[in-house]
Amino acid sequence: MKKLSSKIWLLIVLFLSATVVFMYIFTNFLYEQLYVEDTKVTMVEVGEKLQTMYKGGKVTDELIGAIDHYAAYSNIPIFAVRNPRELSACVPFDVDYDALIGPDERQQLIAGNAVTKIGYETRFERQIISVILPFTDQNRLEGIIYLYYPLAKMSELAKEEVVLLITGAVMFLLVAAFFVYQGMRKILNPLANLQLAVNHMAKGDYATRVEVTSKDEIGTLTTAFNQMARSIQREDEAQKSFLATVSHELRTPISYVKGYSEAIQNGYITDQKQDEAIRLIARESARMERLTNELMQLARKDEKMPISEFEPLVLAETIRDAVSLLQNQALAKRIQIEQSLEEELIVMGDEEKIKQVFINVIENAIRYSQENAVIFIDSKEIDNEAVITVSDSGIGIPAEDLPHITERFYRVNKARSRSDGGSGLGLSIVDQIIKQHDGKLKIESTIEKGTDVMITLPIMEEL
Repeated sequence: MKKLSSKIWLLIVLFLSATVVFMYIFTNFLYEQLYVEDTKVTMVEVGEKLQTMYKGGKVTDELIGAIDHYAAYSNIPIFAVRNPRELSACVPFDVDYDALIGPDERQQLIAGNAVTKIGYETRFERQIISVILPFTDQNRLEGIIYLYYPLAKMSELAKEEVVLLITGAVMFLLVAAFFVYQGMRKILNPLANLQLAVNHMAKGDYATRVEVTSKDEIGTLTTAFNQMARSIQREDEAQKSFLATVSHELRTPISYVKGYSEAIQNGYITDQKQDEAIRLIARESARMERLTNELMQLARKDEKMPISEFEPLVLAETIRDAVSLLQNQALAKRIQIEQSLEEELIVMGDEEKIKQVFINVIENAIRYSQENAVIFIDSKEIDNEAVITVSDSGIGIPAEDLPHITERFYRVNKARSRSDGGSGLGLSIVDQIIKQHDGKLKIESTIEKGTDVMITLPIMEEL
């Protein structure tokens, strides 16, 4: 977090520095373009007005006197001379005649153009702007008008305002720094809280939440973090519950297999009861095998099935095969399974996996239905899709559990009773297989009235 705040402060300092540099350049630009240029234009205008007093011929003493008289009332020093070299006796500083009026400048004056010069003068300790205008007659330079003006420095132009300006700038920077600091605290505090929460999450505290204090990007990030934390917490709790369930489910058959096998091995079971013990060992071994297969199936949940493994399936036959495998379970509870199947529905899929879907769904219907109940299985075509519905009149699923019923490790009944359901993986595997076949799973249920499981699969396209 310090690193981020340092970057922000560095950005602000760079911005302020760039602002200062820009203001310095802009101030010099204004000084040159407004003050210096305006002074030069004014001097040229004054010189051109005086230049109109010359009517040609030699420059007379009367003309020089008239210009001197005008200069006495002007804030700009003005001199009229016949020979430019006479300027040395007029101005209060040394004049380098060759530098002031060189060959190029002389040609400009003969052509009737004004010559402007700007240079530093040590006597005044400032820049001097000079304007020279010619008196010409038939391409002869008869004399010149020389005007000069010491340019004021930028600090002199501002005078007392400079102190006020600097004071105002310092106060502005202090106020700006205060508000920037407060703003950074407001921005960075939620990030600091978020970082602290992430550290708690990394240590396994999945109950950590961060208060959402804004609706901007940071607020959105905080909301997303809280959603992620809730998902991780729910997944962690479901996984712990699942592991406890698996441990319980495996412990019992392992105990049976171990106990009866040791009893047979040590001769504690007589010949008459050995067959019963072996049947129990086989039954519990089958339970462990089934649970192991479900775990392996779940471990491959994110694998994408290659379409090349799909084949045309007559849906009615696949459903009937699944029902026949579960017929004994249904008969044991005197449950009747009624089927209304459309014989012409054909889908593309993996036969064993599609059959597993119906086995899991129908087995759940049998497990959670009362004795002498009826389970209805219906299949039909709707909008070029095969829709299969398995309806029972069992105990139902609570509304709060329906959104999570297909999640990994989720069980509606958290109790670990062997007589109260399987491992909690069945519907998760069903959802996985249906998604692999680009299908949809929908479950509707009402407590004590029953559950409807609707499976939608794409119908095979005709060639």
